[in-house]
Amino acid sequence: MAMSFAALAGFVVGALAVLFYRNQIEAPSRTADDGVETGAALPQGVASVLAVLPSSAVVLDAHDRVLRASSAARAFGLVKGDRLMAAELLALARQVRRDGEIRESEIDVAGHKFGQETTSFAVRVAPLGSYGQVLVLAEDQTERRRVEAVRRDFVANVSHELKTPVGALSLLAETIQDAADDPEAVSRFAGRMQHEAARLNYLIQDLITLSRIQGAEPIPTPGQVSIDEAVNDAIDHCNTRAVAKDITLVSGGTEGLRIWGDAELLVTALRNLIDNAIVYSPEHTRVVVSVRPAGDSVEISVSDQGIGIPEEALERIFERFFRVDAARSRVTGGTGLGLAIVKHVAAAHAGEVSVWSKEGSGSTFTLRLPAFGGTALAVPPSIPMEAAS
Repeated sequence: MAMSFAALAGFVVGALAVLFYRNQIEAPSRTADDGVETGAALPQGVASVLAVLPSSAVVLDAHDRVLRASSAARAFGLVKGDRLMAAELLALARQVRRDGEIRESEIDVAGHKFGQETTSFAVRVAPLGSYGQVLVLAEDQTERRRVEAVRRDFVANVSHELKTPVGALSLLAETIQDAADDPEAVSRFAGRMQHEAARLNYLIQDLITLSRIQGAEPIPTPGQVSIDEAVNDAIDHCNTRAVAKDITLVSGGTEGLRIWGDAELLVTALRNLIDNAIVYSPEHTRVVVSVRPAGDSVEISVSDQGIGIPEEALERIFERFFRVDAARSRVTGGTGLGLAIVKHVAAAHAGEVSVWSKEGSGSTFTLRLPAFGGTALAVPPSIPMEAAS
């Protein structure tokens, strides 16, 4: 990204320099009655070049007044009226005007677009012509920096999460070697190895799923998805764990609703929500999955009678590897990726996920997904989905 911007900036600077030179040859500078050189005006053709640039572009005259600014430069708040508002850019422009050397830098300015607190720019400042005019090019790097930060955090988190089960397996293998003459100890440690191996497998599977959907890109081959079938499949996946804690899984609500999407991904999201509800619920309680139409969407809610989520953690629960109770996750084998997967599945379906929770009273997670056909209508069981379309 940085190299492509430098190449583009170099091309633009060169093209504009040619335009300036040509205009100066074809129309030599003249002095008006007020003593201001007409060469301070923007030469013909420069405005057309600046208009097609995707990055923010500003041309300053010898007195730091803005002769021309692209719409992007004004949208980001770099220019107001005929003034360049970023002090760092103005200082660079003055240095370039003094010594004629092209300068590159990176700056942060107060955000003026899409609610950003700050916007990061890669900038290139170059002289134009012989009248003290300066060209400023600024490329928004905010999203690139954010993606790089997320990638670094993700790699660090994955490395940390993988080290735990791998380290445990290595230690248990050594312990079994030392206890080869004790069948009871071997059996106990082998059971622990199976547990850690299963945890490692769950983590790898969740990472594969997350890598598939984390870009929030449209589903490549969407189709009609029966909510009833998805809910039933998810409950079947989670039933063994629920029975072990004597937790009753209940489904209800409007039957026959459909969405346009990916059935496997929807089952994965619901399975993660139901698994979470089971893990954080006491024995002998219920987890309820309910479905209802909501205008042009379908809402699927998973409610439990569990321990609830602290208010300060609600904003972070959909982050990768974030755990409200890390100790409980280690015991249950949780990967910390379940709710992140749910969020990305919702985004892949152009939907959203929300949560209500109160400590000691349980939690309700709600998936809101666009209905098939634009309206949440129930299809009678006797009518095949293909025929209903």
